[in-house]
Amino acid sequence: MAGPGDNSRSKSGKGGETDSFKRALATCMRAISGDSQFEVTFAKDRPALVGHTARLPDLPRKPTAEDLAIVRGLGDSMALRTACHDMRLHSKLAPDGRQARAVFDAVEQARVEAIGARSMVGVADNLGSMLEDKFVRANLANVADQADAPLEEALALMVREKLTGRAAPKSGEKLVALWRDWIEDRASSNLDTLLEKLDDQQAFARAVRDMLVSMEMAEELSEDDESDEQSDSEEQPPEGEESGEEGGEENTGSDDAQAEEMEASSEEQDAGETEASDASADEMSDDDLDAETPGETRRNDDPFANVSRDVDYRVFTTAFDETVGAEELCDEEELDRLRAFLDKQLSNLQGVVGRLANRLQRRLMAQQNRAWDFDLEEGVLDPARLPRLVIDPMQPLSFKQERDTNFRDTVVTLVLDNSGSMRGRPITVAATCADILARTLERCGVSVEILGFTTRAWKGGQSREKWLKDGKPASPGRLNDLRHIIYKSADTPWRRARRNLGLMMREGLLKENIDGEALLWAHQRLLARPEQRRILMMISDGAPVDDSTLSVNPGNYLERHLRAVIELIETRSPVELLAIGIGHDVTRYYRRAVTIVDAEELAGAMTEQLAALFGEQSARDMRRENLRGGMRRTG
Repeated sequence: MAGPGDNSRSKSGKGGETDSFKRALATCMRAISGDSQFEVTFAKDRPALVGHTARLPDLPRKPTAEDLAIVRGLGDSMALRTACHDMRLHSKLAPDGRQARAVFDAVEQARVEAIGARSMVGVADNLGSMLEDKFVRANLANVADQADAPLEEALALMVREKLTGRAAPKSGEKLVALWRDWIEDRASSNLDTLLEKLDDQQAFARAVRDMLVSMEMAEELSEDDESDEQSDSEEQPPEGEESGEEGGEENTGSDDAQAEEMEASSEEQDAGETEASDASADEMSDDDLDAETPGETRRNDDPFANVSRDVDYRVFTTAFDETVGAEELCDEEELDRLRAFLDKQLSNLQGVVGRLANRLQRRLMAQQNRAWDFDLEEGVLDPARLPRLVIDPMQPLSFKQERDTNFRDTVVTLVLDNSGSMRGRPITVAATCADILARTLERCGVSVEILGFTTRAWKGGQSREKWLKDGKPASPGRLNDLRHIIYKSADTPWRRARRNLGLMMREGLLKENIDGEALLWAHQRLLARPEQRRILMMISDGAPVDDSTLSVNPGNYLERHLRAVIELIETRSPVELLAIGIGHDVTRYYRRAVTIVDAEELAGAMTEQLAALFGEQSARDMRRENLRGGMRRTG
């Protein structure tokens, strides 16, 4: 099937041939993937695979044989990943640490492609053309220094050699040569065992983990990991599970839907038990039904007061940390200039984000204003009940009345990763999306806070200098100067904070990211808010990274702290936590999360996540209202 981005030309000449090629390629990809719903689009953007949709680069007006082979290779790679890759199993067995995870991901992709290359010679040739082009575009054909040669790419090519017998493409030969001796010295025996496990993703992943242990890049699988893996293998995965290149947007949706069904059934069961057993007055009275959630949010015991005691995480010094307003980091004239630059960069995107924001606004306004009470003795005549009168004229007339939904006061905090890896398109899109969502939610009466987090310096800053002067004490903990930025406080109108978001365009602002402490900071600010409902949305493109801290602590030190903070918020806090990962699978950290491949998808992901969250609350409020109405009628 040709996608909406095909830019169809006439059916004669080169245009017709190109369209025929696209249709044939889409049919072939569906056949390889085994997914009849698989869709293929062509666009002038980088290739991506999300859910059941693959996006391939559009062909030039007069494509060469090499152009066609490269696109075929990309299509074969995506189709094979859909057919042969289980994202949930992959996430469960993935190691901690950015470098180890990059190697794990690259080798798994090599496995997936090797399955097709061993079965079909044409697929092997297409994949070879795709890889040749990949390393040329990445400027790795003439790489001369190991520091400039990605280990994960070299190892993936060596694994491909072992699995398919095909040598690395010419553009990757120097890359492999720089790392071959180092890899074979540490993991030669591990490489030899991979072929026999090719068709078993679980066994293959365990062998790759053993290889990472041999290379001193990861720890062995713990007993907890193995027990989790066993329990997952006993569960039947949902049919049509998303096999996307970058993670589980669709998985997350199904998980959320399943959680909602479980919540609904548990609430209905609780309601039945309440009516059957004449339960406590705080559930039966109207006033207490209204105050149920507000009472929860006003709890006095703060589960995060002793977080440092509960979590093995230390901070060497907080003397150089800062929490600062965006307007304090540069003057007004520069902020205006940066904001104008941001608007210019994303003038084309604002229309798309604006339409999504309007859709979110319509959903919220509908939830605020549209609800009905039925089977009343007075009000507006209910036409849906009129057939009963035709069947039985003795039936009484039925009326309905519109009422306002109990739409609780809400505050939403958007926490934006301001690390160096967000530089360029991701940070500009994140800034614009946050800006437009703030405006939209403000129109709906929802308070919005926009925060950012980074560090004041690379490589530790003044904290590291103090550590060196103090004689380098062992296990210092976090060893960098934090910078937490307030772009818009919840009480500041959007029009007064709009230009602050331009600060993200400032050269030199984006440095390193310590997500765990940023999440705690944003959470503590939310707990101090008077609103009844609090929503925290984290937007990041990867795991926490701070070279200074990780150089003197275990490799998973920051990641372990982030997991602990997330667990505390998700299990012990009234704050509702969401996460969006840009090009990075955050579903392995957060229960409610979605991963997007391109920054351009951020607008849709943010609006859909918020709309779904408000929709769930609306459904819960409706069930509560129905329960209360039933008790009134029976009373």
